[in-house]
Amino acid sequence: ADSYRVNNFIKGEKKDSADVVRLLQQYNRWPTWMWGNYEVASLVTWLNANNQNKAESKKTGFYGLDVYCLWESMTELLPYIRGKDATLENAANKVHQCFQPFSADAQEYALAVANSAADCRKETNRLWNAVQKFTAGTKQQEDHFVMQQNALVALNGERYYSAMATGSSESWNIRDHHMAETLKRLLDLHGTNSKAIIWEHNTHVGDARFTDMAREGLVNVGQLARKQYGHENVFIVGFGSHSGTVIAAEQWGEPMKNMTVPPAIHGSWEYILHQLSATDKIILSKDIKDVPHLKKSIGHRAIGVVYHPQREHLGNYVPSLIHKRYDAFIYLDTTKALRPIPIPVKPEPPDTYPWGT
Repeated sequence: ADSYRVNNFIKGEKKDSADVVRLLQQYNRWPTWMWGNYEVASLVTWLNANNQNKAESKKTGFYGLDVYCLWESMTELLPYIRGKDATLENAANKVHQCFQPFSADAQEYALAVANSAADCRKETNRLWNAVQKFTAGTKQQEDHFVMQQNALVALNGERYYSAMATGSSESWNIRDHHMAETLKRLLDLHGTNSKAIIWEHNTHVGDARFTDMAREGLVNVGQLARKQYGHENVFIVGFGSHSGTVIAAEQWGEPMKNMTVPPAIHGSWEYILHQLSATDKIILSKDIKDVPHLKKSIGHRAIGVVYHPQREHLGNYVPSLIHKRYDAFIYLDTTKALRPIPIPVKPEPPDTYPWGT
């Protein structure tokens, strides 16, 4: 829902950077800095300018893939259905009533599910089916797409938070399957010649089959996209650095800090690239697939929004077959932390990141 407002903004009349900063302050869910930063503001400003004087069908869009905004999606859905269909409106009201006791706090809902005190699965299923029925047989338009997507976020968001309460890996897979489903829906909406650039953490886009995620039964968007569209139609790019600074927090929900990223540990992917030369690089996987010592898994650093630089040897590195996990890798020898926009924080339940970071 938050990103769809950015989509409407960049497709609208030309705005200045101050308007963009105000727009990005809507990203008030922790970690606010991930989208609410001046680097993203520069991108959104550029996209808005680039879309000017283009036909509507040729404009670049900006869409969110995730499940987190369950309550916001329900709020966004209501204007689309109010007064249009009694069954649909009743189904939406039932979902609102079911979630209302939890004060828009998904963590409270997850705890209630764990204690068998809540279950809104039936209501979200009924809403999704009602939206599907209401839009069936009509030409797919963006307003119908948005209606469906908000109902889908409610459906899969409920499943995600329920699974999160059990502590199983299922919640990760629900989330990444939802993102892959949303990608397919967006490509279908925009036609056979449409293309998408997905901006996510390496752990979501780098093919999970070539990491130790596979042993845990975890899938991700990169893996699902390759299977859905064919390896030749998907190009996965990883990112990493040897050292520098990053914005992160020590625990989920805690204040952000500008942290120093220590030099990559000996033998890791980032260490190898630094030893070659302390310069930025673009590595194409086809050029390194026959390098003997890269044919086995090596450590590849994963820095999340929760990060502990002092624990580098205790789990910040993901064993990876680099040339199979990615099609290319952008290496920045020294990175500099992004510049967050000051935004009051709205609480958000923990991410189900596979390695707890």
